[in-house]
Amino acid sequence: MNDMNNYLKETPLLDYSHTTIRELVEQRQWMPLETVARVKAVYNFVRDEIKFGYNTSDAIPASKILKDGYGQCNTKATLLMALLRATDIPNRIHGFTIDKALQKGAITGIWYRLSPSDILHSWVEVWVDGQWYFMEGVILDKPYLSRLQQLYKDCKATFCGFGAYTSNFETPPIEWNLNHTYIQDKGINQDFGLFDTPDDFYARHQQQLSPLKRFIFSNIVRHIMNKNVERIRKGN
Repeated sequence: MNDMNNYLKETPLLDYSHTTIRELVEQRQWMPLETVARVKAVYNFVRDEIKFGYNTSDAIPASKILKDGYGQCNTKATLLMALLRATDIPNRIHGFTIDKALQKGAITGIWYRLSPSDILHSWVEVWVDGQWYFMEGVILDKPYLSRLQQLYKDCKATFCGFGAYTSNFETPPIEWNLNHTYIQDKGINQDFGLFDTPDDFYARHQQQLSPLKRFIFSNIVRHIMNKNVERIRKGN
């Protein structure tokens, strides 16, 4: 195993010395909590108080994601890692690709057809009590997921779309208490392995988009996707 200090270091993306992150940790009083309660509090914050949504790109700093107030699998992973490291909890990132089918509904029509079939994906692995725990269930905020479940209430088992791909749609394992959590894991189709930091991960792997498609996604498509996500969150 790597030196545990590698799983606590600060990087340009994990910028946990940023004023907004330090102030958040202080305001929430996470540090005095015992380890399990601290991890759970940070995890629940990122899951539910950072809404599910699409940022300008994957490789943006944690402070920017916090300012945005929303994120998807990769950006929520960056923020979760930064907040956990700011509270002395070692962690690493596991990189994958997932099938684009799980985004259908959030992205539709020509934009869906033009998107790559394999989408860059990641989850955070946290070291607690001598074990690594996987935290993929942080991606969808509970209000959004609850609305999605209400809209598709007849689905009890496997559901794919709108940011979810799970075999247990009725009660997906998104609550963390010394266990693994998941919400998109059924869509995984390639494993890139483990990285100490998101900086290392994105230096080797990026979304498979041409410069033009990257510009279109950042400036047009993601806004459409965020509107679709918000429509679901409002129950429409």
